[in-house]
Amino acid sequence: MGETWRSARWDSFCLNTPNWCTRLPGLDPPGEADAFAPLEDVIATLTDYADRIRAPLRRAEVTSLKVNRGSFELTLKGGALRARSVVVATGAFQRPTAPPAAAEVPAGVVHMHTASYRNPGGLPDGGVLVVGSGQSGCEIGYELLEAGRSVHLAVGRCGWAPRRYRGRELMRWMVDVGAMDETSKALPSPKARFAGNVAVSGSQGGRDCNPIVLQAMGARLHGRFLGFDGGRARFEADLDASLEFGATFERDWCRRFDDYASAAGLDLPEHPTRPPGAVDAGGTELALDREGVTTVLWAGGFRPAFQWIGAPVFDELGFPRTRRGVTEVPGLTFVGLPWLHTRKSPLLLGVGDDAAHVADAVAAHLEGQRASE
Repeated sequence: MGETWRSARWDSFCLNTPNWCTRLPGLDPPGEADAFAPLEDVIATLTDYADRIRAPLRRAEVTSLKVNRGSFELTLKGGALRARSVVVATGAFQRPTAPPAAAEVPAGVVHMHTASYRNPGGLPDGGVLVVGSGQSGCEIGYELLEAGRSVHLAVGRCGWAPRRYRGRELMRWMVDVGAMDETSKALPSPKARFAGNVAVSGSQGGRDCNPIVLQAMGARLHGRFLGFDGGRARFEADLDASLEFGATFERDWCRRFDDYASAAGLDLPEHPTRPPGAVDAGGTELALDREGVTTVLWAGGFRPAFQWIGAPVFDELGFPRTRRGVTEVPGLTFVGLPWLHTRKSPLLLGVGDDAAHVADAVAAHLEGQRASE
């Protein structure tokens, strides 16, 4: 139960949304409303929830799903299963990604995807190059800095936001301004579904976590990672542009929050301004051996991996084509995907709403099958 929470998260991981955002059908939000659940609490919540609703669980790895004369055939390791309807709830991003340069890591340097990272003690002594500045890259970089490691961060075009703004937590702002109910029409393009999560942390009670914060703690910032040249890592000379992208992302959201506060007549304190300061750029090359870098962490995120599903329901980006989770193949549905219906669709905040819609569609499909028999 909750397999990826068990196998693909680091030990100190905390849910990035406060407990009041955990809104599964029939579940009272666990714990203190404004606290951020640590990994073990998330797993416990899901396990207890399954027990409470008496979900008939069967642990099995599914290797293929085929449509056969109006029903579905699932191949399992060690068996098979036939079903009248299937709800795919694996999430959209199951395949860890690393750049082609991962095959060129210099000898003697350990490298792994963040999905395999557990804690600083699991890495060899020495510095760490983190490639990617989204939520995972920044959170793990933060933890490594707190553990006394030297950290180099290759910064990409990732947005960030304050954990708290004008005395209110980020998710309360996002819900109140209506952002969580926005549909995919708000996206500039379908590819925007691949955009990383906003760089902000639920650890230590919730805190800011972005490249500027990491630099203040001692991290050296670089531009987008290009590859290796012998024992050197090379980076694009675009650090300033990437940092400006993140800062602009933050300013745009804060402006939207300000407009809402003004329209609602909220009397809120001003947000403390962060002094601009100079960016201590780490340069476009990094000599790993000279700088004592012994580990490279790939923090480029994940991509869809639905190749096991033998049904023509996927677009050119690998996402299923659905109407709020319901595909053109009768009985085949999806939940928990980014922008399945709204911005909150992949979150514990919004997946329940989509699940209710999918459940109605499944019930109607099964009733139609029974009527035709």
